[in-house]
Amino acid sequence: MRTLLNRPFSFSVCAAIAVSFSAAASAEAQTPNPAGSNAPKFGVGVVDIPYVFKNYDKFRATSESMKKEMETIDADVKAERTNIAKTEQLRNTFNAGSAEYKKHDEELARMMAEFQLKTTKLQKDFMERQAKLYYQTYLEVVDAVSVYAKGHNIGMVLRFNGEPVDPNKREDVMRDINKQVVIQDRIDITPDVLLLLNRESQPRTAQPGSQLPPR
Repeated sequence: MRTLLNRPFSFSVCAAIAVSFSAAASAEAQTPNPAGSNAPKFGVGVVDIPYVFKNYDKFRATSESMKKEMETIDADVKAERTNIAKTEQLRNTFNAGSAEYKKHDEELARMMAEFQLKTTKLQKDFMERQAKLYYQTYLEVVDAVSVYAKGHNIGMVLRFNGEPVDPNKREDVMRDINKQVVIQDRIDITPDVLLLLNRESQPRTAQPGSQLPPR
């Protein structure tokens, strides 16, 4: 279980994290992370990247914004699909081979072609934006891990997944079998990394955040 401070974030380079590190250090001294207490001792730490993504306020806020944007786009797409269906219904009221049928059939073909091009472009644009968001967030996480590791004399940080395993789910079982870190003795620096990330993005006038519920 982890108890983390929940805050937004607004930087993308190590230098920005380093500026806030000294301020975060005093808070860490007051609220130590038991899960990672041995990391400086062994010089090795582990970090749960998926967990950081799920609880990183900046990433969650941006993802939610993109989700709402796509919901608006979906509504527009559904409206266009309805217009296409109406055009098809109107075409079918005429006799096949008639001038009116041909006229509406050509209009229907044009509408469908434009609709396909538009939806394909929208999907491609969204996937590219999503990929950029994930990559930028990953770089920010790596920056925070790097700064934290240097500040605590940690020479190596490995990825691991701390999600509980459901023995009834094949994907969970396979993930656990194939995990890189088989055992770790209180070297989990995930809470500290997430604290560092979220602390930096908070508004300067904001008060200390509340604790996240343990997962």
